[in-house]
Amino acid sequence: MRAIEYNPPFDFLEYTMRLLPASLFLAALITAATPALAAGKRAKPPVKPTQPVAALPIELAHPLGQVEEVELQKLVDRYNGEHPSAPIKLVRWHEGGKPAIMNILRRTQVADFSARKNVFVPLYVAFKSAGENFEASTLSRDLRGGVADDKGRVVALPISYSTAVLYYDRNAFRKAGLDPEHAPTTWNEMQDAAGKLLAAGHACPLTTSWPAWVHVDNVSALAGAPVVNAKGDLAFNGFVEVRHLAKLSAWKKAGLLQVFGRRDEGDDKFRDGECAMLTSNSSSYVDFLDAKGVEVGVAALPHYDDSFGGRQNTLADGASLWFGAGYKPAEYRQATAFVKYLLKTDTQMQLVSAHGRLPMTDAARATLRERGPRGLRNVLEVSYESMKGEGGRNPVRVSAIDPVRIILEEELERLWADKTTPKQALDEAVARGNALLKARPTLKRANVF
Repeated sequence: MRAIEYNPPFDFLEYTMRLLPASLFLAALITAATPALAAGKRAKPPVKPTQPVAALPIELAHPLGQVEEVELQKLVDRYNGEHPSAPIKLVRWHEGGKPAIMNILRRTQVADFSARKNVFVPLYVAFKSAGENFEASTLSRDLRGGVADDKGRVVALPISYSTAVLYYDRNAFRKAGLDPEHAPTTWNEMQDAAGKLLAAGHACPLTTSWPAWVHVDNVSALAGAPVVNAKGDLAFNGFVEVRHLAKLSAWKKAGLLQVFGRRDEGDDKFRDGECAMLTSNSSSYVDFLDAKGVEVGVAALPHYDDSFGGRQNTLADGASLWFGAGYKPAEYRQATAFVKYLLKTDTQMQLVSAHGRLPMTDAARATLRERGPRGLRNVLEVSYESMKGEGGRNPVRVSAIDPVRIILEEELERLWADKTTPKQALDEAVARGNALLKARPTLKRANVF
């Protein structure tokens, strides 16, 4: 072989081509280049798959007290733990401001809120914006009053509803010689029981919470007496209401009845054992579980057995969840996901057990009947029997129109103080209430859709 002189610079390509056939040269070139290419690939960082961007929190506004707020925050925390990419943020409700995308309203706030149609979106519309449908049949029939329009479409979620019932202390009944297994079923029987309790040394045989809700709205419903007339004007000053308040006024004078306020003050007196009987919300039961010395019994709210048509039904009402207007479809999708979470049977079980509220779905009711705590099962069954499947009827509720409720409570307080008569108190409340509604016609119905 002829020697090859070395003449720098050394040319590797020329040297290789002179020594090797073309095919061997190509193979050598590919083999030499492959490690370099592989090294080049390893030098670049791997491409990560695109991760979905977590949505910003949407707000849930509420007007609840401190204890209720703590419980609601626990629910929100559980939800956020299970749905970290679509979180909920709890905020305080501010009257008159722009509503959050979700708003929990007490029954006394609904009339003002729903009258401003530009600030809220019906629930079924919010679901449609999210690309979904909401079937009214999802909700228990007893809870649709006040949250469904005249076409049966659901406009809000009855998240915290209850009905009016009678509580009594079985221990107090025993001491007074009353049967602890049988509560009074009529108002006349109530009078007899209260008299025996008073004679046995009870300074407060009977008290009440929410007087307007229990003793006007529900007593009227039980007797089949509407609180408005055919023209839509307030008319809760008829025979049923006058007779009932006359009885209560007489009991107040005789010491059979004590009234401590407009809201749930009576609950505290019953829980402390100061009062032997109480008319209040069915949801109050869970607040009495730790009552010392009180063995709680629960029964349907008494009725007048001489009412035309017999005993009718009590009403379901309470706090509800409303959607604010002006939000994006993606935000409504987040909100509707939370609503669907609330309607799950497991979530309903937790809520009802903690707060005593009526389960929103028939499935949750059936599960609670089978697996719920015995005392709670009893309260719920009493409540449903009392509503008779008609708790969702949609009559006007006086206590749901807050300005009218305040007027009625003022007149009731004058009655308790023996400064007016039952007829005068109700006539004055109706006259003042109708004058108010004439000036503010959007409040004529508690749910204006």
